[in-house]
Amino acid sequence: MKIQQFGDIKIFAASANQQLATAVVNHLGMELGDSEAGRFSDGEISMRVNTTVRGADVFIIQSTGPPVNDHLMELLIMIDAMRRSSAGRITAVIPYYGYARQDRRARSHDPISARLVADMITTAGADRIVSMDLHCPQIQGFFNIPMDHLRGLYNFAKYFKQNFNDLSDMVVVSPDLGSVSRCNAFAEMLDLPLAIVDKRRQSDTHTEIANFIGDVKGKRAILVDDVLATGGSLCNAAATVMEHGAKAVYACVTHPVLSGNAVETIAKSPLTQLVVLDTLEIAPEKMHPKIKVLSIAKFLGNAIVCVHENRSIGKLFRDFVASKEES
Repeated sequence: MKIQQFGDIKIFAASANQQLATAVVNHLGMELGDSEAGRFSDGEISMRVNTTVRGADVFIIQSTGPPVNDHLMELLIMIDAMRRSSAGRITAVIPYYGYARQDRRARSHDPISARLVADMITTAGADRIVSMDLHCPQIQGFFNIPMDHLRGLYNFAKYFKQNFNDLSDMVVVSPDLGSVSRCNAFAEMLDLPLAIVDKRRQSDTHTEIANFIGDVKGKRAILVDDVLATGGSLCNAAATVMEHGAKAVYACVTHPVLSGNAVETIAKSPLTQLVVLDTLEIAPEKMHPKIKVLSIAKFLGNAIVCVHENRSIGKLFRDFVASKEES
């Protein structure tokens, strides 16, 4: 007889990822837990959970993307509501982890915002975290509770394997030195060579290309990054790749923040296609023909089941890439 440590799975969503959460429960043959997020007259967030969660294995799906502060507070308040309602275990499923850029003190008097947010989530009552492509993987160490760090690369690798018959003329390009490890892993998944753009940041909003390492002449390049905010850095890297002789350039970015004039920047760039994941919902007015959105609903749903049943997540996702089923 199978004995589970916690009760049945119950999946809830605050306001940031309603579409993704609905797709997850549809994949699992479930329904979302009944909850309501609203505002008091002074703007404070109100939260009400209308489903019994006593003893349940509760999963709360909520990205902390724009508006970041509102979505973060919704997550904290919902976690608190679940804890006070005697949930057996509370897992915060945070596809996009905001406040991740400040993960160390780069200058005197800087805060470490990523650690502060980790402490807030833990203090609110979360027992476990599931997130995807943290801006800095070391953020995992800010939590003193179990954390599963999912990799969006599996979804991108599967997309290229299924939609491009011949990958022999492709090369993976890292848009900066900080992304080399991620891009090298992606290159190994597809058995492709690697090139690197050496980007130097002049300010929070401006970067310059210093050097280019590798050979892209006559090849189709794939830029890989974790976050696209204004799009300036990625599009500058795409232009650099084309200047070095690439015949086409694609980009894979996990989290489409798309702030400021990002869509206009992408439209004017030499990018053939920008492939993103639905860790953040893209407003209809920000969609563009160059942007291809892949759903992580099945990927995330399978991860939730693995966590619930104490099974290996790593093996599951290696099998995910190898399978022929559409992602």
